[in-house]
Amino acid sequence: MKTSQEGLKREVGVWGLSANIVNIMVGAGIFVLPAIIAETMGASGVLAYLFCGLLIGLVMLCFAEVGSKVTHSGGGYAYVETAFGAYPGFLVSIFSLMGSIFADAAVSNALVEIMALLFPIFKTPPLRIFSLFLLFSGLAILNVIGVKQGIGLVKITTVAKLIPLLLLISFGWKDVQWVNLSWESEPTIQKLGEASLILFFAFMGGDAGLSIGGEIKNPQKTVPRAIFIGISGVLLLYILIQLVSQGILGNDLPNLKEAPLAEAAKVVFGPVGYTFLFVGTGISMFGMVSGQILNNPRVIFRLSRDGVIPFSRLASIHHKFKTPYLAILLYSGLGFTLATIGGFRQLAVIAASSVLLLYFGVSLSVIGLRRKKDLDNGGFKIPFGYTVPIISAGIILFFLSNLTGFEIQGMLTLIVVLTVVYFLGKVYRKLKNR
Repeated sequence: MKTSQEGLKREVGVWGLSANIVNIMVGAGIFVLPAIIAETMGASGVLAYLFCGLLIGLVMLCFAEVGSKVTHSGGGYAYVETAFGAYPGFLVSIFSLMGSIFADAAVSNALVEIMALLFPIFKTPPLRIFSLFLLFSGLAILNVIGVKQGIGLVKITTVAKLIPLLLLISFGWKDVQWVNLSWESEPTIQKLGEASLILFFAFMGGDAGLSIGGEIKNPQKTVPRAIFIGISGVLLLYILIQLVSQGILGNDLPNLKEAPLAEAAKVVFGPVGYTFLFVGTGISMFGMVSGQILNNPRVIFRLSRDGVIPFSRLASIHHKFKTPYLAILLYSGLGFTLATIGGFRQLAVIAASSVLLLYFGVSLSVIGLRRKKDLDNGGFKIPFGYTVPIISAGIILFFLSNLTGFEIQGMLTLIVVLTVVYFLGKVYRKLKNR
């Protein structure tokens, strides 16, 4: 078994990486997404899926190219740091980690809330905290044992979360009222922009699957193939789900925001269908958290290894399992802590904006890495010169322009604070080394 220059085992192939990408992208949001899109655009909401699918496809092409050139762990941080240096790498690493940790905390809380709907005892604070502890500690231990075990769980949860969705799509067409799919009016650019912004958040996360770059077999070929399979599969799945749920529920769809797919399944399969999709929501949430704990500790591992954060022990690799075990334990601990505290909705918006900035940096890193001749390793290359990365960067700026003034102010404040922290750290290290 080949190992990377970091001492990690390369055990993840095309289908494992594809499942990893799909597992993270198809999170809890897809189970409520159709109602939100229907409220914004009605039956014409399918256009937003096509538009946003095109945009995320361009962004992920950038990930495919840089991911085939920079083959060590770290994902977006590793790409930007290699292309532009330590300071931009530091910023995007924090953006990435903030978004993922807050998302994990939110989703894990939602998972416990679902359990509480079935078993009200989970509403009690002690049992809620204990359930969160079991979730994060169990997934941490599994991923410490080995990436093979972690990716194995990802494959299982990916299949488990897709089964109820695919069954709804397959059998739901018999209950579709085609009049419900007719457009009442032409969608405006403003409505398309609003819906696409929501969908862009729903498509986010696939890049986290590339954080295990140091454990991917033949990354020059595996990365672009897995991205193509993952993105295409998710886009097709989302479009079919929107069409089926809109066709079944019609004008009632926007009013069923809590569990629109479960309501559609109730029409198709009866009460058992509602329960089936309800359980599928829980599996999807669990799968997302498991995928995040597999992928994102590798960013912490890389930051420590590169000296970006002053905790060298976080770059330690377990002598037996060959995994970054301290980074996994730290990441899981932070997720558990935030999950128990809760009450961070506004910060979640800033975290989502941070992920957009990560994508902006990765899009530009395509240009930066092409100028580094020493990285010309025969990896995947996007055609049409710099067209795709430039368009991707422009699209991201467009999405950021749709944020509210308060959200933009919060994002800029975060960048200023991180900049101060970074340069104070540099000064401290210089004084320490004298």
